[in-house]
Amino acid sequence: MKALILSGGMGTRLRPFTYSMPKQLVPVANKPILVHCLENIRAIGVKEVAVVVGDRADAIRAVVGDGSAFGLRVTYLPQAAPLGLAHCVSLAEEFLGDDDFVMYLGDNILAEGIADSARAFRADPSAARLLLTKVGDPRAYGVAEVDSGGRVRALVEKPAQPRSDLAVIGVYFFTPAVHEAVRAIEPSARGELEITDAIQYLVDRGDRVVADEYLGYWKDTGSPDDLLDCNRVLLDRLRPAMRGGMDTVSTVEGPVVVEDGAVVERSRLVGPLVVGAGSVVRDSDLGPYTALGRDCVLDDAGIRDSIVLDGVTIQGVRRLSGSLIGRSAAVRPGDPTSRRLIIGDHTQAEVAA
Repeated sequence: MKALILSGGMGTRLRPFTYSMPKQLVPVANKPILVHCLENIRAIGVKEVAVVVGDRADAIRAVVGDGSAFGLRVTYLPQAAPLGLAHCVSLAEEFLGDDDFVMYLGDNILAEGIADSARAFRADPSAARLLLTKVGDPRAYGVAEVDSGGRVRALVEKPAQPRSDLAVIGVYFFTPAVHEAVRAIEPSARGELEITDAIQYLVDRGDRVVADEYLGYWKDTGSPDDLLDCNRVLLDRLRPAMRGGMDTVSTVEGPVVVEDGAVVERSRLVGPLVVGAGSVVRDSDLGPYTALGRDCVLDDAGIRDSIVLDGVTIQGVRRLSGSLIGRSAAVRPGDPTSRRLIIGDHTQAEVAA
């Protein structure tokens, strides 16, 4: 089996972060979303991976490289424009050849991995195997109609009147039969080759398409709130590790990771929490549910339930919560009689009235 990971989306709902980095590289629990995907791929025994990339290909290559750091062999496939998930399959047809494969959306977090579905696909061959999860409002998703035996009978994209609450999530297992289906379909009204149309083609011609309900934690990380939610869930799985330095005055409560080269002085750390390599935390209260990136400086600061990217400086500001702070940003106190903001496009700011 091979793998196809899709990492070419624009990430408009995550601006301003995605002006300067692909959404798949935004970190949760101090690890890029795409790396979480790669680790799930490696865990099912797949070695050969193709990554579909768009105009941020260089940034993704800089993190993933040739894949050897993750025990994988990675090939990059450029996509000039986002023309649909099925179009990505057509781009990868030569790479995939006659092999079965798993297609994985590179902005999806599946915290419990995909090993159960991979085993089921290998043990019980079908033209396709989908992962589904129950959602509160199926109208916002592709929805599967499944019989009592788990066989997919129909797929409907964002139905006005859903006949099921089972949404299709971002992992699909396919045999080479899907290539004929992709060649047979036409672009949708929005000009894209839809993977749901290709799967429906398989269903209509009588191929066996089955589905598993994914009972673990799943999130399509399309918004800041999604990222913070993922961060909390993944931090709850932390194994404590003190690899950096901490003085005898500082205190630790709960599971905390302090990475290599980080320094903690006169501070209170409340887990779950990660302090990135090379960061300095001084006279501060940090956590819970916070991922502090690499080479950050916290001085007389307080932050919880937040994601802080690499190189950030926070000085003299406390009671920060529910925040996403981009790379190399600086947060400092200003004139107490006024409020000053220097913020870019699509930024959100919340200040006391």
